[in-house]
Amino acid sequence: QVQLVDSGGGLVHAGGSLRLSCAASARPFSTSAMVWFRQSPGEDREFAAAISSRGVTYYADSVKDRFTISRDNAKNTVYLQMNSLRPEDTAVYYCGAGGRVVTAPRGYDYWGQGTQVTVSS
Repeated sequence: QVQLVDSGGGLVHAGGSLRLSCAASARPFSTSAMVWFRQSPGEDREFAAAISSRGVTYYADSVKDRFTISRDNAKNTVYLQMNSLRPEDTAVYYCGAGGRVVTAPRGYDYWGQGTQVTVSS
C-alpha cells in the first residue's frame, strides 16, 4: 500500500512562490506516476500537474509555465514548485500516486492528506 504525506502549503501574496513536497513509501515510489490535484471549497478536485515514472511531466493549462513538478527517487519525494502565484491558485493541494499518468482523480488509488495554499491579493 502506498502511503503519502504532503506538506509545504502556506499563505503568500500574489506573485509569490511556494514549494510543496510529497513523501511516499519507499518500495512503490520509483515505479509510480505521481500527481498533484487541487480542490477549492464547493469545487471538484482539479488536475494540476503529474510526472510519470520515467520523469515525463504534464501540466494543466492553468498552471503551465508557472508550476514545475519534479521527483527525487532517492528521497522518495515529489515536489511542486509554484511560482507567480495567483489568488485563483488558492486551494487544498493533494498528492496522489498511481500506475500511470491520468488527469482524472479516480485514476489514483492513494492520496496525501492535503496541504492548504492560500494566495492573497
